[in-house]
Amino acid sequence: MRLPIGRPSLRPYQMYMQRSVLTPDGLTARFLGTSSLLLSDGDTTLLCDGFVTRPGLLRVLLSRITPDRALVRDAIERSDAHSLAAVFCAHTHYDHALDAPVWCLETGADLVGSESTANVGRGVGVPESSLKVVRGGDVLTYGHFELTFLDSVHSPGDHYPGTVDQPLVPPARARTWKTGTAFSVHVSHPRGNVLLHASANHRPGMLADHQADVVYLGVGILGRQSPEFVRTYWAEVVGATGARRVVLVHWDDFFTSLDRPLRPMRYFADRFDTAMDQLLPLARRDGVDVVLPAVWKPTDPLAGLT
Repeated sequence: MRLPIGRPSLRPYQMYMQRSVLTPDGLTARFLGTSSLLLSDGDTTLLCDGFVTRPGLLRVLLSRITPDRALVRDAIERSDAHSLAAVFCAHTHYDHALDAPVWCLETGADLVGSESTANVGRGVGVPESSLKVVRGGDVLTYGHFELTFLDSVHSPGDHYPGTVDQPLVPPARARTWKTGTAFSVHVSHPRGNVLLHASANHRPGMLADHQADVVYLGVGILGRQSPEFVRTYWAEVVGATGARRVVLVHWDDFFTSLDRPLRPMRYFADRFDTAMDQLLPLARRDGVDVVLPAVWKPTDPLAGLT
């Protein structure tokens, strides 16, 4: 019997755990939990989300939360991310945008996202010159990276819909970090194309013209959806892009510190094992490599695909 406070084990999925492989002149990716990803080509470094504070569940439910600048500084040291070109947010919930402005203040990076993301930045003092507001279809270039921001939709059951319309000054309730615009971000580089798709949902046809070698696929709440939803999601994101590798993200318990081993969310929040039971047959059918990323470890996401 599955107790609601229990959680799935990762033991049945050990064969899918990431092995750190670095290639000469390749891209380097470091997973920082949830949907946070540090991506570099050696000259330019970009960060998606950068959520490392990870306040506990009771604090999130009962109190106010604020970014932990010491934890961000530690993450910068640990991942050697002193020189960041940009931090972009998939959307503006706290598990994506809480720490993003602090990374920018510490490194001088641009903060990129919706107007809601800009208001999160304003609330902690990111200068206007570093705020880059984008809309669906906008393209930004940093070094050899080309970022295309695509309008997406949050996974089913959005608890904090809406927009952040004023500078958000922490500490504040978790619900204050409203969704804003949900983006799927296509990252094009001469060495390969990567799609960062944080939320387990999609707009039909949104990726028809965007090829990707690797998709970082958000699977949070996917275990609670119907098999038909999962099949359609796979087809519209993985199938549409022609991806040969899928790195699963947003499955880990983000109420737990990154100093502890990653674990799936508890059963009352999600059904990671159910999602895997539905995704793995689709991957085998389509010949797609499935990876569970290891936190902090650098790897070339494109290794072995050429």
